[in-house]
Amino acid sequence: MSSLRQGLHQKLLQKLSPQQIQLMKLLQIPVANLEQRIKEELQENPALEEGHEEAEEYDTREDEEISQDDDEEIAEREEDLSIDEYLSDDDTPDYKLSANNSSADDERKETPLVVQGNFQDLLLSQIYQLDLNGKQFHIAEQIIGSLDDDGYLRRDLKAVVDDLAFSQNISTTLDELEKILEGIQSFDPPGIGARSLQECLLLQLKRKGDKRPSIPIAVKILTDSFEEFSKKHYEKISKDLNISEEELKSGISEILKLNPRPGNTSSASARSIQHIIPDFIITNMDGKLELTLNSRNAPELKISRDYKEMLDHYSKDKKNAKANKDAIQFVKSKLDSAKWFIDAMKQRQHTLFETMRTIMDYQSEYFMEGDQRKLKKMVLRDIAEQIGMDISTVSRVANSKYVQTPFGTFLLKSFFSEGLQTDSGEEVSSKEVKQILTDTIAAEDKRKPMTDDALTAILNEKGYNIARRTVAKYREMLDIPVARLRKEL
Repeated sequence: MSSLRQGLHQKLLQKLSPQQIQLMKLLQIPVANLEQRIKEELQENPALEEGHEEAEEYDTREDEEISQDDDEEIAEREEDLSIDEYLSDDDTPDYKLSANNSSADDERKETPLVVQGNFQDLLLSQIYQLDLNGKQFHIAEQIIGSLDDDGYLRRDLKAVVDDLAFSQNISTTLDELEKILEGIQSFDPPGIGARSLQECLLLQLKRKGDKRPSIPIAVKILTDSFEEFSKKHYEKISKDLNISEEELKSGISEILKLNPRPGNTSSASARSIQHIIPDFIITNMDGKLELTLNSRNAPELKISRDYKEMLDHYSKDKKNAKANKDAIQFVKSKLDSAKWFIDAMKQRQHTLFETMRTIMDYQSEYFMEGDQRKLKKMVLRDIAEQIGMDISTVSRVANSKYVQTPFGTFLLKSFFSEGLQTDSGEEVSSKEVKQILTDTIAAEDKRKPMTDDALTAILNEKGYNIARRTVAKYREMLDIPVARLRKEL
């Protein structure tokens, strides 16, 4: 039987106070979502109000007769949280902090858009163009419901026959299904209901008719040489179809005008417009850079005078001191919470400004000219060391904030990049290499696009020590296809 032992052990833990956690969470909120966060705090805490903060502050050191035991009880409730508990609680998805940084109120202020149904609703409204009986009508509905988001029928027709039999007790044949599908393929948008990309493009060309001589050529290319077309083997297509280079060019031009995803056509106009609201604004005033925070970053908040007077009233009521103890603790906690929030907002404003000012000074050449090749190699540690803050703090500031410059509005984290060394030993930003790579590919002969090996050789000639696999990685990051797929006539 094991005996109980008592021992003294030392353990090193990192603790975060509730105020520190509040500040960290406020730091990562973009300006467009800040208004909503403040509204939530105003609703939860009646001691917090909008408006200019008054000069005098409430004093809680002489305003009530609360015993030392009561103070300890309050302190226990506000016990520091471990960093592990904080990190596990901070699971805000990245998509909520990036692309769409507009609040619900901003969306309400936008021009109302006509809400349209999806493309299936559009197709269902066209069923009446076909001469269908009751059974065939249900079959058409089943086919339309089986289309994917791009407007394709990826499901095998035999499977659709089985679906109708089991789910709706409708018996049909492949021939009947084919006939109804053919009718659906005549609906708008053109190309809907296709079972492959080849069929989708051919349906759209069929709708155009033979008005131009280039259309029959385009049909021939898709019918007889679709695989070669997808791989851009233009010389082989020209030889196999016995057509000239000009005819090939005109046929391909017709194909490139077609829509490979007809299902997205009807829903595109129904999407709401997304506005990017910058957190920082950089202006060039006669060769001098000036930084300002978006005014929404610094809302006016104050502590409620009514709550301060309420606390003063309870603390002076000596006769009912015991009865008022709970009320005093409640009012004091609300006032403390309001003051913490106001202080956290001020600290947020200061941290945002200092971080952005340091980034602006670090990348001053870029912000003066807007040339990406002027961007220096910069990592989070570089800025954190200069402002004397933790790397995680800089990361929170950079992750979801936008800066408006004379050259456009950009996500702040896009200015951070790793560095590469040139032959002279100078460290340059990877963004500079990407820009040169983009310019080189843009200027290449599209008849004979450069391979990654050729691009690597050019960069090496310019003095950038870079491997072919790195060039391939940067090309993919820039969404630039391989040489074969960049080929044009």
